[in-house]
Amino acid sequence: MSVQIIFEAHGTTFDNEAHLSSGWNDVELSPLGIEQSKEMGERYKDEHFDAIFCSDLQRAWRSAEIAFGDKFKIVKDNRLRECNYGDLTQSPSEIVDKEKPHRISSPFPNGESYKQTTERMKSFLEDLKKDYDGKKVLIIGHRATQYGLDHLIDGVPLDQLVSAKFKWQPGWEYNLS
Repeated sequence: MSVQIIFEAHGTTFDNEAHLSSGWNDVELSPLGIEQSKEMGERYKDEHFDAIFCSDLQRAWRSAEIAFGDKFKIVKDNRLRECNYGDLTQSPSEIVDKEKPHRISSPFPNGESYKQTTERMKSFLEDLKKDYDGKKVLIIGHRATQYGLDHLIDGVPLDQLVSAKFKWQPGWEYNLS
């Protein structure tokens, strides 16, 4: 058996528009992010999910609420959070992006490493496999959430993931077996 996972990135935030890396800053969705969330709901209007998982940061759970209302069970889980950039929280994205390859094992100052974010995802996926075997779920998350999925399910090395330029698409599919 396995768990069918669709991953979606949360809607655009005010920090995204200002080219700032939010990390654990609990920034709001921008008007564009609200529209993107409505579009996500429309995209999946004919789908059934056994649950929708998102981080406890409002940009993720608000994306879920706007997209789906009470159509599906929405579960907030702090293991799905973005990387904690520590002292670099809300720094310009170009600075944080250059720092990412150096933070695979070594945490951001007063933050965490990508190995730590991946350990969070590993714990989440173990629970998902146990509780949702044979089911279909949607995860709305952050770059670190997706790095964990790509690394733990598809075996992509973390250093390759954190160096890659983000390219949005309408959903990524994973099969957790």
